[in-house]
Amino acid sequence: MKEIDIKQWHQFKISDIFETEIVGKKLQVPTGSYIAKKDLVDGNIPRITVSGVNNGITGYYSDEIENADYRIFENFISVSFLGTVFYQKGQASLDMKVHCLKPKNVNLNNYIAWFLVSVIRKVITYSTYNDQLSSTVLPNLIITLPSKLNEKGEYKPDWQCMEDYIKSIEKKVQFNSVQFSLSSKTEKGSINCQKWKYFHLYDIFNIDMGTKLDRVKMKTDNPSIDFVGRANAGQGVTTKVNKIDGLEPYKSGYLTLALGGAYLGSCFIQKNDFYTSQNVIVLIPKTEMSFRIKQFISTSIFVESQLHYKAFIDELNPHIKTDFQFKLPVDENGNPDWDYMKKYITYIEEKSKNRLKCLESI
Repeated sequence: MKEIDIKQWHQFKISDIFETEIVGKKLQVPTGSYIAKKDLVDGNIPRITVSGVNNGITGYYSDEIENADYRIFENFISVSFLGTVFYQKGQASLDMKVHCLKPKNVNLNNYIAWFLVSVIRKVITYSTYNDQLSSTVLPNLIITLPSKLNEKGEYKPDWQCMEDYIKSIEKKVQFNSVQFSLSSKTEKGSINCQKWKYFHLYDIFNIDMGTKLDRVKMKTDNPSIDFVGRANAGQGVTTKVNKIDGLEPYKSGYLTLALGGAYLGSCFIQKNDFYTSQNVIVLIPKTEMSFRIKQFISTSIFVESQLHYKAFIDELNPHIKTDFQFKLPVDENGNPDWDYMKKYITYIEEKSKNRLKCLESI
């Protein structure tokens, strides 16, 4: 992909371009609040939580709720204290510790919003805020955006530039989607879910509760060990840390699983030796498994977690060693069909390689 030219970009504080308010003596962005489940009434307005999936939506509720703290926002970007960022095109209410970013001088559309979401996510990923991105911290967060000088000689965000850039990406993606569609017509093979059954996690893995370390207290002047937290990118690795005397790291090839938080159920195969943060457990296979089989299983675990458990409501912690189950294909004897899993992932890999060739022109 051709690199974007950032020579005409300028730094802005969140408070420079998004609406803020004074609460007490502090400047903050608008934010959500806790509303008891019993006080929520089913309806059509999405409620946004700190979840990192499904645009943060946890349910749909009425706009006629008798609680002064229940506020509805429209056409804005939601940012949670855990760093999850989404564009909310229509109306939505916000849960506690989910904040509203609404530009002062432009109405968001898909293109501008997608550009801003990407930039904000990037900045948050590389910022240090001790896992508490509060409504009072956000106004001082600095983002870099395309800009232009106004008649007063002041730098202002170039909204049209942002929109045009995303539109150019959209056109290229649409073109390549046609190529995908044409190539898919000759492809065969879909996953067969007829012969599947549930297995307890402890049937397949030895479950280790992890090292439960605090990232903020870790030394990083001689980093050599991956540190796995509750994240959904980079195999969950949030940084590299020093090796701790007397504490052996876990071996590469083991799986990690986030028990809660925004990325509940995120399950990854670790490429290097590692430590874990709190609420991240380690899954050690009871039998020899290929990398492809682990990929299949980690996906199944994630899907099960997202379907039946909720961040901060019903997380995996009390279930993980008792009743947590996930589905796997089975052979004629009712045992996990390892060969099927390996072959299916191999098929997906080959199909992905062919499709990625179409993206090389973007």
